[in-house]
Amino acid sequence: MEPVQSLSDLLSAGPAGSSVEIAGPLARTFGQTTLSTTLTMNKLFSIYEIDLEVQRQLVPQNVSRLVDYILLYLDHGQPIYFPGVILSARGAGQYIPEQGRYYLQAIEKCYVVDGQHRLAAFRRAMETLQGNMARAKDRREYERVAEITEKLRKLYDFPMSVMIYLDIHSRQERQLFSDINKLPRKIGGNLAVLRDQRRFYHVMASHLVQEYPVMDKLPTDIFSERGKDSEYLFSYSLLIELLIGIFEGRLKSGARNNGYHFTDQSLQEHVEQAAYYFDNLLRYLPQPSRKEICWSENIQIALALFLYEEAHKTLQYNKYTLLYAMKILPHIDWNLIYKDDEKDRLPRRSRIMKAYQFIRDFFDEQHLYLIEDKEEVG
Repeated sequence: MEPVQSLSDLLSAGPAGSSVEIAGPLARTFGQTTLSTTLTMNKLFSIYEIDLEVQRQLVPQNVSRLVDYILLYLDHGQPIYFPGVILSARGAGQYIPEQGRYYLQAIEKCYVVDGQHRLAAFRRAMETLQGNMARAKDRREYERVAEITEKLRKLYDFPMSVMIYLDIHSRQERQLFSDINKLPRKIGGNLAVLRDQRRFYHVMASHLVQEYPVMDKLPTDIFSERGKDSEYLFSYSLLIELLIGIFEGRLKSGARNNGYHFTDQSLQEHVEQAAYYFDNLLRYLPQPSRKEICWSENIQIALALFLYEEAHKTLQYNKYTLLYAMKILPHIDWNLIYKDDEKDRLPRRSRIMKAYQFIRDFFDEQHLYLIEDKEEVG
């Protein structure tokens, strides 16, 4: 065998040697040659790179959420699903039609077009496990080493659908990335009801709507992709926001307990408390209607934040303080919350917090005069 004299000689040496072999058929997608296949994460780690001229900056929060999702599979054995990753070879590699195989030399890489956050999450999980492995070995925790080894094996063997564009350049990649992320409509929280793994408040919302009669009076659209149909009062995403407010006293962006792993007992307890909340809300507010400002999205979230504080005055849930606070609701003039065009002009968060502060101030100033002690609490 003659020695390799240059890089071009190495790249033209054919598929033998240290190349990565990828099986899959060729096709034409958007007028370009593509190869579709399924790769284990171990092989995928070895063939991709990120070009920041094409990709946007990583969002750490998104990566962390994906890592939590991966841990469902590694720690609890639950099945997980990820959409396929799209790569661009930029002309690298060699496809041999007779074998149905695509070969990449070790020095050649494919560039990520779509799936950067998914790949970053898998890589972070891998690096975390490798760090834990090193510490366990140093401490001679052999059972821990065996446990981490098994998790790493599961992570390396995880199958990921991959489409590789063989002959597009970086400018085409940027356009493809833009098309993928802007043109399709993302699956909203509404269609998440069809997934096996969902977050705590998503599951709670589904159970509440499907199993509790109180929600018949508060019709909630759990299947529309965006917003809600005209016949519904609540959207699915709004119901989730309300549940976060009811049980955490936070807006959705600050939720802390909306994880994937929870017990059936905890879920049942929270669903029953949520049904109790809405039962009594119906008792003290006018009949649900889009025309009633108290049933608008911003006011409902503000009420959830306010009533959370009252229900947890004793640092744990207390239905009696909750019901006492609800008795102020019939006395509130909801039309006084927003002045002039504030309802339309203010940012959403500002509208919510203005409504919350109005309700809080009204309760603090008036509840001793307007709520009689002799009223039945339970």
